[in-house]
Amino acid sequence: MGGQDWLNKDFYSILGVAKDADAAAIKKAYRKLARTWHPDQNPGDTKAEERFKEIGEAYAVLSDKEQRQQYDALRAMAGGGARFSAGPGGAGAAGFEDLFGSIFGGSGRSRTQFGNSGANSADYGNIFESFFSSGSHGTNFGSFAGQTGGNTPFSQGMPFGAQTGSYTQPRPEPIRGENLKATTTLSLRQSLEGATVRMKVGGRHISTRIPAGVKDGQTLKLSGKGKAGRNGGTAGDLLLTVHVRPDARYTRNGNDLQITVPVTVSEALLGAEITVPDFDGAMHTVTVPAGSSSGTEIPISGAGVTTKESVGDLVVILRIQIPTELTEKQRERYKALADIFDNPHVRDNFASAEDVN
Repeated sequence: MGGQDWLNKDFYSILGVAKDADAAAIKKAYRKLARTWHPDQNPGDTKAEERFKEIGEAYAVLSDKEQRQQYDALRAMAGGGARFSAGPGGAGAAGFEDLFGSIFGGSGRSRTQFGNSGANSADYGNIFESFFSSGSHGTNFGSFAGQTGGNTPFSQGMPFGAQTGSYTQPRPEPIRGENLKATTTLSLRQSLEGATVRMKVGGRHISTRIPAGVKDGQTLKLSGKGKAGRNGGTAGDLLLTVHVRPDARYTRNGNDLQITVPVTVSEALLGAEITVPDFDGAMHTVTVPAGSSSGTEIPISGAGVTTKESVGDLVVILRIQIPTELTEKQRERYKALADIFDNPHVRDNFASAEDVN
């Protein structure tokens, strides 16, 4: 996303949050809007798709501390209008001079003077030669001969990169830097919400943003974060493999989250309503069907992992909790129930060892 997009879009309004909203408020607003406008919830609605993309763009910038600071600074500097205006002597002229002042080492308010003649004419040639690349043999600036004066390449009508009677040596071929590999480990929450990690790779400290929704074992390509190039070549890439630590309560399966919930024997036998927390701590009421077994799965729609592509479910997996310590009275009553309900032929369909072999 370019700077012009940042100027044209009010990400705070898109998410419906204040400009001083903290990270938790921004995340909460995003998750709510993402579930409402997700294409799976609005099939065939192109406006919903566009709205969903807008929400994702806004959250990507505002959830990243560095990008949010840059966005706020750019919007504040622009003030809602154009940064420079055209015309001689106006803001455009000042901006042009400031630009050259910054290129050639001047302060923000300095003015780089380009006179028609004088002792510094040769210096101008060196400045322009370095700025426009001296390797461009054949680029002729002879038209400046009458302006610069002196015995310079400009006054002689000579091409850049040339000295009196000779050319400079050609530049060596640029060589791209090598790719590097690294690994990092995140908690499940960090992998779902995104995180900024700092690591040491190839003798350098690198800080990078891991996008929300990254999966265990996924490898991310970070362009330009590898070894530096030589002779002006581009830097290589960093191939970062992400590992996700197991969570004590939740397990990720695709974009679904799974949680195992204990139920009593009577709840499984007779049916019941229980409450289950989702990953953000919100409580959901779940109906346990009568006659449920351990391993029965009950999905809670839309309470799983939210990505740009889809929204997963929270899958509740039942585990019948068998009592381990019984009083004598409880033991007698369970035995009476066993005489009534137990089926002595429950394993009759199992094949014998001889049949299996």
